Amino acid sequence: MEHVLSGQQPTPFSGKPWLHRYPADVPAEIDADKFGSLLDMFEQGVSEFADLPAYSNVGKTLSYRQLDTLSRNFAAYLQQGLKLASGDRIALMMPNLLQYPVCLFGALRAGLVVVNVNPLYTARELKHQLNDAGASIIVIVENFAHTLTEVLEETPVKQVILTRIGDHLGLVKGTLVNAVVKYINKLVPEYHLPAAISYKTALTRGRGLRYVRPELNGDSLAFLQYTGGTTGRSKGAMLSHRNMLANVEQCLGVYGPVLCKGQEKVVTALPLYHVFALTVNGLLFFRIGGHNLLITNPRDIPAMVRELKNFDFSCITGVNTLFNVLVNNAGFRGHDFKSLKLTMGGGMAVQRAVAERWQAITGRPLLEGYGLTECSPLVTVCPYDMDGYNGSIGLPVCSTEVRLVDDNDEEIHLTRTPGELEVKGPQVMRGYWRQSGADDDTFHDGWLRTGDIATIDEQGFLNLVDRKKDMILVSGFNVFPNEIEDVAMQHPAVLEAAAVGVPHRISGEIVKLVVVKKPGARLDEKALIGHCRQYLTAYKVPKVIEFRDELPKTHVGKILRRALREAAA
Repeated sequence: MEHVLSGQQPTPFSGKPWLHRYPADVPAEIDADKFGSLLDMFEQGVSEFADLPAYSNVGKTLSYRQLDTLSRNFAAYLQQGLKLASGDRIALMMPNLLQYPVCLFGALRAGLVVVNVNPLYTARELKHQLNDAGASIIVIVENFAHTLTEVLEETPVKQVILTRIGDHLGLVKGTLVNAVVKYINKLVPEYHLPAAISYKTALTRGRGLRYVRPELNGDSLAFLQYTGGTTGRSKGAMLSHRNMLANVEQCLGVYGPVLCKGQEKVVTALPLYHVFALTVNGLLFFRIGGHNLLITNPRDIPAMVRELKNFDFSCITGVNTLFNVLVNNAGFRGHDFKSLKLTMGGGMAVQRAVAERWQAITGRPLLEGYGLTECSPLVTVCPYDMDGYNGSIGLPVCSTEVRLVDDNDEEIHLTRTPGELEVKGPQVMRGYWRQSGADDDTFHDGWLRTGDIATIDEQGFLNLVDRKKDMILVSGFNVFPNEIEDVAMQHPAVLEAAAVGVPHRISGEIVKLVVVKKPGARLDEKALIGHCRQYLTAYKVPKVIEFRDELPKTHVGKILRRALREAAA
């Protein structure tokens, strides 16, 4: 492993240098036991903010009071109608719709464990997750019911609850939306689920049933949140009520000083089934009485931009891919950003070119954070008082310890020296569901191994260099794809870029760069390599350039380098 980056000499450090960099109103520690369970937080929220808007989608808004009623009815149906017991697993398979928070909080109020499922899963992926989790019930949007049809009999699912896009939009609008989706846009492939009941029926039946508040505590399991699977087979991270509550309080600790109770409006374009949006948008903004605008299809940028014009948002979260598309959209650039106070980027590395353009357009910095499913997810964030992009993933959140270790698992005490990032804190998962062997590889002396390579500077800012498995080894030198991609993105003709290593008989590997050009842009291999040579040492310069119309991505927009490596091989 290289020990010095960018030619800077390392200096010794000890303790927690980041504590001196956070603003004075950010606490070093949080109370991870402020609430006994997510139910306690929910009950306080729906009482305190009863008449405020909680979630909006396609022109329809649910207040906190309405969310309380609907989720109570759903919980009663799960308990009494389906005879589910605390600890049973329920799968939720839907994009951002009003049905999601109703089902989410209803399931938690029934004492169930929520298993979030990506609606774009293939039949094989869905079968694996339902079987691994042991889910006995699934709530699914009919657009994806055909996938479930293929595997239902090979899973433990005993009951299917079927919903439609327009189920919360009122009789006239809902009927029209459902008809357009199914018959005009033809977005509902044929399926066969004769025993399924409708979501509306479940709510109606639950209204007349008794709800019994379950006995839960911080150690009770709340979520089986499956890892993205970008580096291998998906595993279920066991996230307890305390894990999730702790991360909410940690988010509130670092960003609470700029957030006002009952006044914030947040754009939720990332799907709530993804842990970043789940915790930050779904739970943090619930905690402070915020108003969530749920974007069902963030790939339809024109439609999203039209919705934003009617929503004077103060906060927005997303991944680099989303921000990159937005800053390249003329309609978005014309938006009035006077109310915007907080932009949080995560899920993948934020690129300098994107961050700087975002700030130039909105007048606000794009604050990068870092996390992983196993940490509920936030580990580090850039503080709210930063002037602009500094290339880091920020500082550890409250009540969180981090350290770097070398290849011999020895702790590194030198600045700017890369090592594997390890984490301790109340947000760290209990372990992987039914995979004790995986836990042995993931935990090291009580620390969670992240598998990510990072450095730390004199102020405690962490820089994510790359994932161990994504590192490219050129003639014995480590090359980190993020660095190559960041340089490529600074070329004005490049829209997206991904760097991977491909085998080479002399150097072991060489760098291959896969690029998507901006519409109408003119760029060839020679010009792009020449651009990279201006900023990169020779062994880091891409030797192969491939131009594509698009890059393979996960459901939340992470670029799948693994797929590019496999294609190259």
